[in-house]
Amino acid sequence: MNEPRHADALSPTRQASGAPVVRDLAGLLDALRASAAQRDREGGHAAQEKQWIADAGLLTLAVPREFGGAGARWPDIYETIRKIAQVDSALAHLLGFTCLQVVSINVWGNPEQRARYLSDTVEKRWWWGNAVNPLDTRLIATATDDGGYLLDGQKGFCSGTRGSQMMTVSAHDPATGKPVFGVVPTTREGITVHDDWNPIGQRQTDSGSVSFARVRVEPHEVLHKADTPYASLRTLISQQVLTNLFVGIAQGALEEARAYVTQHGRPWISSGVDKATDDPYLIQRFGEMRLQAVGAEALAIRAAQILDDAWQQGPSLSADARAHVALATSEAKIVAHRAALDVSEKLFDACGARATHAPLALDRFWRNARVHTLHDPLDYRVRDVGRYALNGTLPEVSLYT
Repeated sequence: MNEPRHADALSPTRQASGAPVVRDLAGLLDALRASAAQRDREGGHAAQEKQWIADAGLLTLAVPREFGGAGARWPDIYETIRKIAQVDSALAHLLGFTCLQVVSINVWGNPEQRARYLSDTVEKRWWWGNAVNPLDTRLIATATDDGGYLLDGQKGFCSGTRGSQMMTVSAHDPATGKPVFGVVPTTREGITVHDDWNPIGQRQTDSGSVSFARVRVEPHEVLHKADTPYASLRTLISQQVLTNLFVGIAQGALEEARAYVTQHGRPWISSGVDKATDDPYLIQRFGEMRLQAVGAEALAIRAAQILDDAWQQGPSLSADARAHVALATSEAKIVAHRAALDVSEKLFDACGARATHAPLALDRFWRNARVHTLHDPLDYRVRDVGRYALNGTLPEVSLYT
């Protein structure tokens, strides 16, 4: 975990106009932190903040160097996502899911598709939207004579689609009973991105629904999803995006609690101390919160390294090695899930009643954690870990493991 920041490091450099100058990750974090509470209250689309992320060069993190990208290793990508999630988990989600769509092209695309889409991601600074969810079969794909498809229907929970330039999409083909995957420009005729995302948390993830009306998918835009252990790492990359969001939320909540208590905290009337920071029960509470946050981070870093080792093996990756990545991912996600919820709730026990003042928006950490930790049931992950602990049975490949 990062050490507490000094007060003089909290103000970003500013232009004469008053707008933040974002040159690096530290400047980006300062700029996002300054408006995080207000943007959480307002919701909507964070166009300016997404531009800052692009300006900081982060959209190319997962693009291989051969296509002009950063070619960053997974531990470094997830560290960046964690740091952004500490101040704004919604925008960390958007960056993580752009990285995920880059991976989709990387493992499902043919050489020509990889060269075209990954190079253009770098050159044109594309944000990617996500309309891939094979469990949602409302979007129908009808094959055309030339090898393409027409798409009709709707997809929900389409993270990052609003304001994106490209999107990956999955649809159901009734003729074969199988899913179809493809890449389309977000502005293609027949695509309507709806501004209907209004949850209690993660409010700026642009995750509304998308409608498709006879949308053309050209033959060269059809992706062929490989059924290999290496290609299926995409699922685990997705799950580790969420894991690191949870860790960042826990870390951010802890830092906000520390900052509030040191500036505004009062000792309890029977504590026998003059400062809140000397209250023995408050010290214990912060100790427990930190243990949860650093424990979650440690498992997230371990899982990222195991994933990266597997990723480097490429198509030669074995099913057994892939299953060990799945196990490490579930272990990390379980602990991070609990840490995000617990630390963001304990924040209020540490800070007291005045910390519920609505303009502070300190509840955003819990709300963001609560929305995202409902992504898949925790119980089934604990079951998978328990099966391995008791019987040595590794997790099976699924849409979530």
